[in-house]
Amino acid sequence: MRFGLLFLCLFTISFSSMSQWYESQGQAISTNSDKKTARKQAMEQALQKALLVAGASVSSIQQVVNGLLIQDEISIRASGVVNSLELMSETYQDDLVTVTIRADIFPQENQCNSADYRKSLLVTRANIIHREQANIGSIYDLDVAVGKKLSEKFDRNSQFIDVMLAAQNKTEFSRLRNSFQAEKIKNLTMSLSSLTNSQYVMYAEINDISFAKQANNDWQFWQSDIFDRHFNFSVFIYNGVNGESVFEQHYVSTAPWSFNKREQVYVNSDTFWKSHYGNNVEQTLDKLIKDIDENMMCRQARGKIVRINNDAITINLGRDQGVQLGDEFSVLHLNNFTADDGKTYAGYNISDYKVVVEQVSNQSARAYTQSGEVLGSVQVNDIVVRH
Repeated sequence: MRFGLLFLCLFTISFSSMSQWYESQGQAISTNSDKKTARKQAMEQALQKALLVAGASVSSIQQVVNGLLIQDEISIRASGVVNSLELMSETYQDDLVTVTIRADIFPQENQCNSADYRKSLLVTRANIIHREQANIGSIYDLDVAVGKKLSEKFDRNSQFIDVMLAAQNKTEFSRLRNSFQAEKIKNLTMSLSSLTNSQYVMYAEINDISFAKQANNDWQFWQSDIFDRHFNFSVFIYNGVNGESVFEQHYVSTAPWSFNKREQVYVNSDTFWKSHYGNNVEQTLDKLIKDIDENMMCRQARGKIVRINNDAITINLGRDQGVQLGDEFSVLHLNNFTADDGKTYAGYNISDYKVVVEQVSNQSARAYTQSGEVLGSVQVNDIVVRH
């Protein structure tokens, strides 16, 4: 049975980083046949569980559930924590009330339990949108050079990113983006994430490396003309679990091109990177890393279950990402659903299982249920999130 919904907001791929759907279950005992109060308590329990694994502040539960049920209507009074809430089902067995809810939750920005976990990021090869602009200087390899430089800078300077570079082959991202094929971008991202065992996937586009029309040293008539060259760069990061967008940023800059127009420039050389233009590209990449670190710092480090053995699971997070002995995780089942508009949205069913890490290697960890119970409903590729 489904009750009235105050509002339901489903975001397109460009806004999906703002919130996420979680489905959870709650139970309560009906005292003196007061089923209405028991149902409210069961919904509070289910919502509290969803808030916990979503990374939202559990203290906000009192705001969220204030006036939760009014004449069979779900009414929300939250300060931006829960965007919408839906009662999926309710069952009554003797005095036990069981409800299932689905909530669209915004993570709490000021809570950062995930800051000590590094997030694995796959950096794919950038795409030079207008390759003819690379003719002057023959800088056709700038896409590969930018990826290598970015990977080096992540390794040296990033506090929260564990980077993996895939610079050999281009992806179809730019073509799919230009043709507005959001679902195919999701599928591409999830495939690359699964193939490389990474939590997030980054795509980049070099939009403009053309020259300014006027020389910037007209007054120095005894020198060859020096023209400014543009470096316009766009970056897109997607969640590898569900293929949804979590970060998008565009950078626009110019710098003098101090090389002769007929000179072939080697973009992997110190000569290039120490030039005005190369230095400008470096500064752009430095700013990008800072922006990504700030954006990704408090995002949950969501691991994937890669092996199951009775009461134990192996996840693809390990010492390199900051996992330690004794860390506790909740298990989530990925649950995609199709809305009335025909689009597919990703959500999570929250299981009752909690596991504790007892073995850690560099890239994986082995976790066990505290009670030793068999993980019957858990499957490979299910998700774990830290408490």
